[in-house]
Amino acid sequence: MTLDPRLTPARPDLAASHLRGQVEAERFVDGVPRVVVAAQAPLRRRREPDAPLDTEALFGEVVTVYEADDEGWSWAQLDDGYVGYLPSEALAAPGPAPTHRVAALRTFVFPAASIKTPPVTTLSLGARVAVARTEGVFAVLATGGFVFSAHLASIDTVEPDFVAVAETFVGTPYLWGGKSSLGLDCSGLVQVALAAAGIAAPRDSDMQERGLGTALPAPHDLASWRRGDLVFWTGHVAIVRDAATILHANAHHMAVAIEPAAAAVARIAAAGGAITSVRRLADPPPPV
Repeated sequence: MTLDPRLTPARPDLAASHLRGQVEAERFVDGVPRVVVAAQAPLRRRREPDAPLDTEALFGEVVTVYEADDEGWSWAQLDDGYVGYLPSEALAAPGPAPTHRVAALRTFVFPAASIKTPPVTTLSLGARVAVARTEGVFAVLATGGFVFSAHLASIDTVEPDFVAVAETFVGTPYLWGGKSSLGLDCSGLVQVALAAAGIAAPRDSDMQERGLGTALPAPHDLASWRRGDLVFWTGHVAIVRDAATILHANAHHMAVAIEPAAAAVARIAAAGGAITSVRRLADPPPPV
């Protein structure tokens, strides 16, 4: 059996206990749960601050740590399965379970119940928080800080239209490996938007193409596309917005952009990229 190294917590010297018998390693360990306490924590493929960014973990995400070294790095697995190195300072022992998620594109955390106080951090859409109580228009976090209550949604609520969620990111800069309102890539946009709608999605576009929805029989027939379909090229994914446009985080615009579907397909084809599939989720978003 071939294991995807992106999703397999195994190195020659160390591996997760549940992989015993599947991989070779000098020793096997049980993971320890930790929660992300930074606004977003970079997960890198090497324990170097300038190593490529593979993905990010958002505030409140629980990760499994298999090793924390003396140089400030934790080798960990995110809840979407991705494995890599996180800054240990971005992690802490789990506290109260999250009760809410950030439903706005981003929101400030204030040190007091006043918008005139300098914010202590900024949380992005999808971050998970534990609310201890409310105070006026603010939710008081169990970890400390005040967030505008209207920017939060109960942890068990889901958005009816993930495309509408993705549309809120229009203009957000393109960032390879990013998945926050400060910057994100094509598959990060899909993953975050689907998560808001209660749909778990893998991290990378090739994983999403294999694991989400069912393939349309005629992917090049743009007239058959409908809102919420996912269009895949090698290394890229876009969301069908309506009969004429797609929405995607892309390096051509260096931002999340809406563009005519036919023009985008032609532009990408001219650069050597052919559509590999168009996949339809089971429950399409409602019409707008």
